[in-house]
Amino acid sequence: MTSYPTVEDLRLVDAVARHGSLGAAARELLVSQPSASQRLAALERRVGASLFDRDTTGARPTAAGREFCDQAAHVLDHLGAIVERTLSAAQSRTVSVGAFPSVAGTLFAALDVLLDDVVVQPEVEHGQRLLEWVERGTLDAAFVTIAKQVPIARGLVVTEVGRHDLVTLLPDGAPAPGSGRRPYAGQTVVYCPLDLSADAVHRRLTELGAHARPGATAEAAVRTARERRCAAVVPDMVARWYAAPGDRTVPAPTRGRVTLSMVTRNPPPQILAAALPPLRARLSATTP
Repeated sequence: MTSYPTVEDLRLVDAVARHGSLGAAARELLVSQPSASQRLAALERRVGASLFDRDTTGARPTAAGREFCDQAAHVLDHLGAIVERTLSAAQSRTVSVGAFPSVAGTLFAALDVLLDDVVVQPEVEHGQRLLEWVERGTLDAAFVTIAKQVPIARGLVVTEVGRHDLVTLLPDGAPAPGSGRRPYAGQTVVYCPLDLSADAVHRRLTELGAHARPGATAEAAVRTARERRCAAVVPDMVARWYAAPGDRTVPAPTRGRVTLSMVTRNPPPQILAAALPPLRARLSATTP
């Protein structure tokens, strides 16, 4: 199409589909039938396809028309909710918070409890994108683990939430590392350090003889380790979040410390600043 359909176009197509008649649709929209017919014909030319088969018995959607009608109804429903949602946001305390996938579930569950009278608008995305959104002002806060590893835009404030050492989680049935220079020789080890150190962890595990496998997320790494009954190298907070009977933790084969930070514009939102102490406690607990 050379241009987007207007709201009037969408309303016309929706009305014709519901009534099965161009005349009835025109009466609902308070326009003349010739005007409605001209608008529909112009829309079909822009779309490049016939939307309705029209004859003396009425108007029936074509295959293209059915798809257009479905999309039009979806857009109109969304538009109809804009004012209601805007008023709701104006009447309530809201804060937009972003987190990367590995911590999103635990973080948003904790914030939901701690900010009981606040509407938290969640965004789940990778850390760099979240930082860009905070810089642009479209996000109030981003919880990331890369704040010490990437340049931070001027005007942003980094508040440390917690430091977490890498550990080796050994699920029930997983073999412990051996001794010598290649203690993981022949063993599979899943890893998910949560920050930008993944390549370094992979190299170190390979040097120690492991078949190193990256975990897509922290939870995925732990679940994979349980399925394979093998070791998982993750931050200690992750080991606590997903602890199960029979699990053991031993020092990680590579040094590493992950820093979880909250990045905001200056000054940080008071709602989140006040919630940080109990949030730190929940994120460090065995059961968040």
